[in-house]
Amino acid sequence: MDKELSSKKIKDQALKLGFSACGIAEVSFLSDHRPRLQKWLNENRHGEMGYMSNNFEMRLDPALLVENSRSVIVVLQNYYPEKQLHPDSDYLISRYAYGEDYHFVIKDKLRKLQTFINNEIAANQSRVFTDSAPVLERAWAVKAGLGWIGKNSLLITPRNGSYFFIAEIITDLELAYDNSYGGNFCGDCRRCIDACPTQAIGQDRMIDSRKCISYLTIEKKGELPEELKGKYKKWIFGCDICQEVCPWNRFSIPHNESSFELPAQVQGFKAEDWKDLSKETFNSLFKKSALKRAKYEGVMRNMEFLDSDE
Repeated sequence: MDKELSSKKIKDQALKLGFSACGIAEVSFLSDHRPRLQKWLNENRHGEMGYMSNNFEMRLDPALLVENSRSVIVVLQNYYPEKQLHPDSDYLISRYAYGEDYHFVIKDKLRKLQTFINNEIAANQSRVFTDSAPVLERAWAVKAGLGWIGKNSLLITPRNGSYFFIAEIITDLELAYDNSYGGNFCGDCRRCIDACPTQAIGQDRMIDSRKCISYLTIEKKGELPEELKGKYKKWIFGCDICQEVCPWNRFSIPHNESSFELPAQVQGFKAEDWKDLSKETFNSLFKKSALKRAKYEGVMRNMEFLDSDE
């Protein structure tokens, strides 16, 4: 099949499956990203996420993930919710964790797209990736023409902002490729930098995980840093502050993925509802949620840390 037609069919099918956008990039070694990744790791900005220092070369070279790979098919999935926790809620969780764990929802869609390509385009060797393997997802999204990386390190799309998951299929099929996104439209804006209460966003557009509320409330084990007490606002799982203040997110539109909707029971939660949660109730209520990553003990720790400053 003609490469242009194949690529169009893949993109059309991605949209039919509910993805928000799809772009395709030619496989190459990400040499431009090597020094930034090395600097970030050397300065220990990855905190306790030791896995980030593993498979360094693999993060830069898709050919080490899929032999003879030629194309990276990148999809975006909107997760901006219509129904949200009220800003005046006692505790807040990141919007990406409102519904079911995105790893499972997106991977299921990706596998359907993978099957479509194998059956309708051509037999191929491929793998699907959803934030669970050494892939520089934002770099590939830029190369696939889907947006630019903002000062808060997130992918920003010119049409609908940054509330998107990124996922990929790396395949040995040769396809027609999109032009890399050439612009960066953050300009002199520094709202995300100034709004971050823990000053986790560097002037070099890199995040210091050790100061990032998302990292601290999800990935950090043990005690939370005392010097950051009083700066967590109301966040007990993740943080959206740098996205909330981004001017590009005024274009955000609600997603159409029912799996990402906030459960009605949680939407009305007050402080006492969170505090009264037993481990059994937590595990039942959030059994399909990303909150399981922090576990019951982690979420309780985060609440206690917030409350200890009152």
